[in-house]
Amino acid sequence: MEDSAELESILPYLPLVIGSSRRLLWPSKVVEALEAMSRGPDHSLVNCGEVLSIAISDMRASLSLADPLALSAPLGYALFFDELMSGADSRKWFAEDIPKLANLLLRLPSLLEVHYQNSRAYGYGLRILGPQQPGMVLLSQELIGALLACSLFCLFPISNRGLKHLPTINFDQLFASLYDSYSESQENKVRCIICYFQRICLQMPTGSVSFERKLLSLEHHPWQSFLSYPYADFWTKSTIPLCPFQVHSSGLIEDHAIEALEVDFANKYLGGGALHRGCVQEEIRFMINPELIAGMLFLPSMADNEAIEIVGAERFSDYTGYASSFRFSGDYVDKRSVDFLGRRKTRIVAIDALCSPRMKQYKLKYLIRYTNKAFCGFLDQSKYSQYKRIFKMNSVQLNEGSSLPIKAKGESRTEEVRKSDEKSWRLEDCENYIGIATGNWGCGAFGGDPEVKTIIQWLAASQALRPFISYYTFGLEALQSLAQVTQWIILQKWNVGDLWNILIEYSSQKLRGEADVGFFAWLLPSLPK
Repeated sequence: MEDSAELESILPYLPLVIGSSRRLLWPSKVVEALEAMSRGPDHSLVNCGEVLSIAISDMRASLSLADPLALSAPLGYALFFDELMSGADSRKWFAEDIPKLANLLLRLPSLLEVHYQNSRAYGYGLRILGPQQPGMVLLSQELIGALLACSLFCLFPISNRGLKHLPTINFDQLFASLYDSYSESQENKVRCIICYFQRICLQMPTGSVSFERKLLSLEHHPWQSFLSYPYADFWTKSTIPLCPFQVHSSGLIEDHAIEALEVDFANKYLGGGALHRGCVQEEIRFMINPELIAGMLFLPSMADNEAIEIVGAERFSDYTGYASSFRFSGDYVDKRSVDFLGRRKTRIVAIDALCSPRMKQYKLKYLIRYTNKAFCGFLDQSKYSQYKRIFKMNSVQLNEGSSLPIKAKGESRTEEVRKSDEKSWRLEDCENYIGIATGNWGCGAFGGDPEVKTIIQWLAASQALRPFISYYTFGLEALQSLAQVTQWIILQKWNVGDLWNILIEYSSQKLRGEADVGFFAWLLPSLPK
């Protein structure tokens, strides 16, 4: 393999080495172990969780991985495969699935070789997508399967991941916490993962998944100022119309009927507690769409001006419940169509909220942070020319913050063109009809204000020129009047700047102790108590 900056950046985090022929390969002892496992338990003796954990330790030693696994990981593997899994399922797992996974791992070097050959011309190769580095990695589902098999066997080096602000990637903590503090929800998280491996062993999917780090530049570039990090003046002066707002009091984001950008209420470390004890919105999504976990290998934590968009992750599991009531409920057959890159039309954007923001969430600094975070995630930067046209006509930031006057009567020719362009954009985008499907971002364990967060996401979706926002309230009592409030706002014909200024006024009063009710009741005092 030819040397490349992409490979050099990721190589310290892979369990492979470069041989004398400049090709990726496994150390010989690992090859021996994997070949033995590929022949079945009669040959390898890997026929239970306890022996599997020993085999994992031996392979790690052959890779000279000095960092110890989580202390209880071997006990967790034994607990799941030898006690929690039925005898028949366990025998099938070790007789059929483990050999296939071993074979898949043996092909990891060649899969990576092909990957780099295919991606060389496009710059989508596997690499560390570091902070403030916008870019995309495009992986085949087969390569992702091999990478996740490395996670299952805990073969990734971990010694320097923390220095790069990379999240956990091996599965040792997932199994260790199953033993250390058993819960049904943790067991069912593992069942989702095992379902994924069983499915790809039965039939390997042939599509691809893309992982993109998106950012709003902290530097001002006049020719692409809409991609610069906006400050208060940007939002105050925006004349972009508010997009339609749909409220769903029941249902789930991942089941949204129309193609949309589905929001992952993320931790700044992608995946959050997915491979630990976490079991809320982000962690559940990573369990039912396990290919998302692959991004945790090469995507460091997000800064305030960054978001991560993942397109194509297939769903493999069905489930019920949430948090402690989460339960795996069987196979899920994903019927979403695919695009020209072979990606399923499932678009997920990870945006992280602040934990326990309390009163500071009403300060201007943090309102800007939240709105920009959502705006960064919602913006489709591939449609540069259309955005440039709209933003230039608005002159929101292209001329150092100046804005066009809006005339109710006798509008200038420039203003007429602006409105015509906005209309043509809306019509063009509605053909794709990729809006936003979201919900109570950062409002559960993180303690955000759900009423304020709905408005923030609406502002961001509208400014990003999305054709709609579909909001799932998950039955939250604080949002029972959401449909009434959003309908009233739309009737006022407010634009983004209007609604932003109203939100700032409310937040200022909240900080001064002059508003002791939620935003909705403050805006519409006639709402039923």
